[in-house]
Amino acid sequence: MSMRRGAQQYVVARPLYSEESFAEDHETVYRHRKTMLDHIKQYFTCDARRAKNTALSLLPVIAWMKIYRIKEWLLSDIVSGISTGLVAVLQGLAYCLLASLPPWYGLFSAFFPVVLYFFLGTSRHISVGPFPVLCLMIGSVVTRLVPDEGLPHNITGFEGLTRDEQRVLVASSVTFLSSFQPSMCFFTSHHIISTTSLSPPASDGYPAAARFIAVNRIPLLSAKLFVFQTLEIIFNKITSTNVCDVVISLTIMVVVFVVKELNDRFKSKLPVPIPIEVIMTVIACGVSYAFDFKTRYGIDVVGYIPKGYEPPMAPNLHIFQETAVEAFPMAIVGFAVAFSVAKVYSVKHDYTIDGNQELIAFGASNIFGASFKSFAASTALSRSAVQESTGGKTQVAGLLSAIIVMIVTLAIGFLLEPLPKSVLGAVVIVNLKGMLMQFRDVPYLWRRDKPDCVVWLGTCIAAILLGLDLGLAAGLGVELISVVLRAQFPRCSVLANINGTDIYKDRKDYVDIYEPEGVKIFRIPSPIFFANIEFFRSKLVEAVGFNPLRVLRKRNKALRRIRKLLKKGDLQWTSVSFLNTSCGPIKESEDESNMEELDLPTDFKDLPTRIDWSAELPANIIVPRVDVHSLVLDFAAVSFLDISALKGLKTVRLSIMIAVFITGPYILEKLHDCCFFDDEVQPSMFFLTLHDAMLYIHEKHPGSTEKKSDFEKKMWISEKKIPKPCTK
Repeated sequence: MSMRRGAQQYVVARPLYSEESFAEDHETVYRHRKTMLDHIKQYFTCDARRAKNTALSLLPVIAWMKIYRIKEWLLSDIVSGISTGLVAVLQGLAYCLLASLPPWYGLFSAFFPVVLYFFLGTSRHISVGPFPVLCLMIGSVVTRLVPDEGLPHNITGFEGLTRDEQRVLVASSVTFLSSFQPSMCFFTSHHIISTTSLSPPASDGYPAAARFIAVNRIPLLSAKLFVFQTLEIIFNKITSTNVCDVVISLTIMVVVFVVKELNDRFKSKLPVPIPIEVIMTVIACGVSYAFDFKTRYGIDVVGYIPKGYEPPMAPNLHIFQETAVEAFPMAIVGFAVAFSVAKVYSVKHDYTIDGNQELIAFGASNIFGASFKSFAASTALSRSAVQESTGGKTQVAGLLSAIIVMIVTLAIGFLLEPLPKSVLGAVVIVNLKGMLMQFRDVPYLWRRDKPDCVVWLGTCIAAILLGLDLGLAAGLGVELISVVLRAQFPRCSVLANINGTDIYKDRKDYVDIYEPEGVKIFRIPSPIFFANIEFFRSKLVEAVGFNPLRVLRKRNKALRRIRKLLKKGDLQWTSVSFLNTSCGPIKESEDESNMEELDLPTDFKDLPTRIDWSAELPANIIVPRVDVHSLVLDFAAVSFLDISALKGLKTVRLSIMIAVFITGPYILEKLHDCCFFDDEVQPSMFFLTLHDAMLYIHEKHPGSTEKKSDFEKKMWISEKKIPKPCTK
């Protein structure tokens, strides 16, 4: 190889290689292929290095604590942790009502899972805690087993417990049951529900829908098509709205929104973002206590918060039997939302997360929390937005938020008793603003990739209308349909040579191209399997300009008729051509017997000469003329072929009428294993590159192309070597 100085050009002189000739000239490296037994042995083999790596993977906190930048990150994490902790307290109290539990149990869910996730989680920005949709799902189970009116279900362990204690037992038991994610990780189920199955559009649309649902925190929303129920409830009760609550909410929303916009605009000049949520919470508590909002204006406040934690308890096995069906979608929804949001933040801040480790982290966190009477926790969407937007860098902010929750639970919970719940709603909605702005991505996706846009909209709308459990399944279905359609209908193309180069591009995209006469280059950029083999065959027929099977049958019919005429003496062979010896016109007769023979390769063994199908045939026999003598199938982008594809390629029968040169070394071994080759299709028809195949065709059909000098000039021919014929 040589490169000319001062010019971006290179000249290569090498032999012309087919796959077989290249294998003969170049020795390959033997690679031992591991069997299933080898993989099993490797999986259960343990040494010091593997034990160390396993321990580090199970405790990601060790890895990121080593790179923790105390001077740059600590102050931001402290501010973020305090802000997130106060929001966690308020949300824990409010979301607990959605689960039909006493408010203070929400503080348990905002503490115990967070502490364990600090050690086991791989995301640095999500805030673990109560998630309103999960709270609604738990609330539906709780109210089914322990209804507001009437007797609870006959469950062992309910004896001697109050209604609230029975409901707490149900919530903690179903949380324990839904925390089977650690066992799921052994089957890499995170790939099924998130990593691979959820594409970026789906993983963006799903949490967007979850945030939309989170804004509409109404207990009746456990039913499907809740959006319409929400609108009905809003308009029916709009006349009973508390004016003071509306004023407080609007004031909080405006102030928080303005200050957060200032934080974003002047982030380079501010040492830390202004913790406006904390400031407004303190002000709202003080004003509500000073003017006695609860008594004077009838505002709903947080109310009594008992101090301390309750002793741990074991789950109820009888409740497991009653709630097994509901526990499965809880686990799927909880992890899918958490992983989707974690994925968004990991892409934004350029770090990686481990799906299997996230399964372990959330499963262990919920098991630990359920033992202390908390209910299922996932990613608290608005708290994650608070933690990230207030400058949180790592899960140190999450741990500090848990400490704030613990301080409130053990010591100063009474200070939040006069806090209006409308303050909580206002803070939540404002912090969801940035996430809800993801809907602005829809026009961008539509311009860039319409199938991705359809996946985004389909996932989001399905989750909003059907709920997150069915919405997740619907989103995966839309995405699966998109993948199947793309694989089933790939963009096939006919290639042409770019003049003066060895480069081949779609002939529709370029002007300065060269197409040798009688040669077609066909490319399929996807795997060939049962779903797209018919599409492939139809596109191939369209590219070459004729139906190979129809031409084959016409030729075999012509040969059959020529044999009959020779046998009857109506046709004789001279040294030059066939001679019609019949006195009158020869009538064409249709012989319907042995129709299967028409699909076999043409056979000239009992004829005096081979038939030139491009010349005029005797006895007025007409066979469609084929102008293509060589076909190059570019299979370089074909990653696999299944049995249906192999059979489909056989039935195309292109190799019977025209020479077929297939490129793509990765499928050669597959074709050998499946006994694809025969007398007509041989391994010597495979070439390393398209240019090798084209040069080989030039040598085999010099008369059907342009003058040699013109051809070599256009095709950029260097030293050539005709590959050796196959001897196998």
